[in-house]
Amino acid sequence: MFRLKILLLAVVPLFFAVSSIVFILFFQSDDLIEEQLYRVEENVLTSKANELKAYMDMALKAVDHVYRNANGDDEKAKEQVKALLNQLTYGDEGYFFVYDGNGKGLVHPGQPEIVGLNWWGLQDSQGRMVIKELTERARNGGGFYRYLWEKPESDEIGEKLSYAVLLDKWDWMIGTGIYLDDIYRNIEARKLDIRDRVQKAFMVIFTIAIVALIGVFLSGIVIQLNERKLADTKLKELTQRIVEFQEEERGRVSRELHDGISQILVSVKYSIELAIDRINQGADNAIEPMEKGANGLKQAIAEVRRISRDLRPSVLDDIGLSAALDSMSDEFGERTGIDVSFKGHPFTKKLGAEIKTTLFRIAQEALTNIERHSGASRVTIELVKRVDGVRMIVSDDGVGFDVLRMDGRKNGFQGIGLRNMQERLEFHGGELTVWSSPDKGTVVEARLPNSVLIVD
Repeated sequence: MFRLKILLLAVVPLFFAVSSIVFILFFQSDDLIEEQLYRVEENVLTSKANELKAYMDMALKAVDHVYRNANGDDEKAKEQVKALLNQLTYGDEGYFFVYDGNGKGLVHPGQPEIVGLNWWGLQDSQGRMVIKELTERARNGGGFYRYLWEKPESDEIGEKLSYAVLLDKWDWMIGTGIYLDDIYRNIEARKLDIRDRVQKAFMVIFTIAIVALIGVFLSGIVIQLNERKLADTKLKELTQRIVEFQEEERGRVSRELHDGISQILVSVKYSIELAIDRINQGADNAIEPMEKGANGLKQAIAEVRRISRDLRPSVLDDIGLSAALDSMSDEFGERTGIDVSFKGHPFTKKLGAEIKTTLFRIAQEALTNIERHSGASRVTIELVKRVDGVRMIVSDDGVGFDVLRMDGRKNGFQGIGLRNMQERLEFHGGELTVWSSPDKGTVVEARLPNSVLIVD
């Protein structure tokens, strides 16, 4: 449950972060779309303006053969030019219009009712002087002008862009224009289409993000379940190993009590009974079995102390780890005949009780393995303090073994002794390393981090 909460605490902020990023990008994209469409609009208007100029050049070329040879009051030439411009069209609604210098309509194929009337003071709904402004731009060498104008085919008012030039001999303003409503509608339709595509793209991104987060969450749950299953399996294995270790320890203590103390006490019992019989018989030699019984009790006491020391050495609590290891080394050497040397270090005073016990048990287990399997003649136990932590090294000159093939398995820690050492160290954040090869002895190194030291 705790890991699930940790997973939720990791996934939920990630979900909100991804969602925020997607929505921020979405709203920023709207500004980007507006900017791009503004540029598109400018480009379209520029293109239309260039088209109007091209159409105007076409109209001027169409009337040039008449206008070029006419003078300022050539009415016949003027009528010919009017006729040509009235007939000259382009596209679906493109035409040319002409006003004289006073604003009188001369040519307007789209709205013939304008012809003959004066429109100099004409204003659109926004107060723009349409004919006057177009004429001024024509007199200044030609130019564009935007204004509102009635559409001939629908009687609707639309925005129009016109281009006007001047036929200066007659002071005529000739112009042509295009309504911008269709352009704006196309741009708006394009804008809606782009926004729709962007929305769909962001929905896809958001969906993928949600699916990915759900996948991460489900994967976390699966991993958690697998880890829990693995942890349960390891717990069962650990429980079984503890039971095996307890049974092994009980068997060892039972054997030592039966084979050692029990036999010694039986011998003491026989000695005391023999002394009692001799005393009852009035014999003078009762002291001999009494002395033998006293020696037997002395041996029994020593054996009880040894077993007690193996179970929990009092010197470990009273004097410290170095003294306990030194005492164990001496006792081991006396009992087995193996030369054991111990090199201590004063830093052991900064170790906690649990760490001292762990190192003592590892040394004890290592000596037990040496006694049982190594055939060694010399053993060295060394406690050292290094930069990366505390180390205890137990080495021997025995027959050694193949670490990877011990017990027929590719795991050097499958043996219950080495496995117990490893688990004790892992509990405190340490690790165990074993170097060994046949006929070259064995080195067991226990490493613990600096965090196990008690800071003054």
